[in-house]
Amino acid sequence: MTYPFPNPAIAPMERQQVRDGLLLTAERWQRAHDYQRKRQNLHYQSINQPGIVCGLGVRVIPAPEEVAAQYRDNRWVQIQPGIAIDLEGNPIIVPQQINFRIATELKDSEPVTVYLVAQYRDPDRLGESSDREIVQETFRIDEKSRPPNRSDVELCRVLLRSSEQKLLCTPTDIFFPGYGDLDLRYRRQAQAKPQGLVQIAQINSDDEDCSRNFFNLTYLLRAVEDIYPSLKGAETVAQVTWDEDIYPYELLYLTGHQGLSLNNHQLSKLENYLKSGGTLLVDAPAKSTELIQSVQAIAQYLKTPLKSLQEARRDHPLRIKPFLFSALPTVDGTKIQLFSGGGIILAIGNIGGSWGLDEQLQRSRTEIRTAQELGINILHFAWKRKQTINLQSEH
Repeated sequence: MTYPFPNPAIAPMERQQVRDGLLLTAERWQRAHDYQRKRQNLHYQSINQPGIVCGLGVRVIPAPEEVAAQYRDNRWVQIQPGIAIDLEGNPIIVPQQINFRIATELKDSEPVTVYLVAQYRDPDRLGESSDREIVQETFRIDEKSRPPNRSDVELCRVLLRSSEQKLLCTPTDIFFPGYGDLDLRYRRQAQAKPQGLVQIAQINSDDEDCSRNFFNLTYLLRAVEDIYPSLKGAETVAQVTWDEDIYPYELLYLTGHQGLSLNNHQLSKLENYLKSGGTLLVDAPAKSTELIQSVQAIAQYLKTPLKSLQEARRDHPLRIKPFLFSALPTVDGTKIQLFSGGGIILAIGNIGGSWGLDEQLQRSRTEIRTAQELGINILHFAWKRKQTINLQSEH
């Protein structure tokens, strides 16, 4: 399982052993301080995720008067004072306003996304010798043309295009910034780390309906963090075929109308995927008889016949975790039916069709929310299943 921010390295910690008569040297004192810092960072990285604590706003400004004439252009922003914490728990404290010039060179062909980030800088690692008793921990503001790495804290991003008369500007619509507009939508806030991350891949095939709910999968993943913060959905939904690598994903999503036909290699791959903790969700419309029967046949072949949720234990995780369902929801007049066994979940009734917006924008909020809560139960089941099986496996 891959988290957006990794757990600390599994390595024993060592500390200074203190005894009477021990000579206090700078090296030993530094070792004691380093231990406390590492312990603090271990604690933060274990239960929290990096991000902005407060402030660090970014705004477009005219070029400062004191800069050389060649740099007096429309490339300047001002970063406001604030605090952030990086991946390892190091504080990034910006005590005063900073004027910063975006220096990325633009070509005439393609737009370029520039990322403005803050980074922690340990004065002990800067290579500067100092006789001062007190040194100030510092930071660096940098711009990148690639997405920030895990040690960066993103302040803003901007999509630049050389043809724009005004290179940088304040967006007229902060939710839908355009070329040259400062985009602050992707700033992360420092907060508690979710218990787990669920990665989804849609199975593509020659069935023309295999992608009909693709965008609704994205809606579901976005809803997870708001409805059930202990779980987080991956930022994107992958698309794979049976012949590609399916093992990184907690959940494979398959829909359509055609029957599921797998050759021996693909069938063996599915069996190994399920044994490794993966979950296959088949979202079948009520009238897709071929798909329903083929999935039931595959489950029988794998010796894990599907059992209706109505016949399962009342405390089955699909029914109670994290949301409690007595009766399953109704989608477009059809009551959803759930069958499960051996890591395969067969949902009859097109539950994925209610995870997002319908074309006519007529679906009620209650119907969407109820369907999303059942979807989160499925995601939680997939995450917990893989986590528990992995804990009992050799690594």
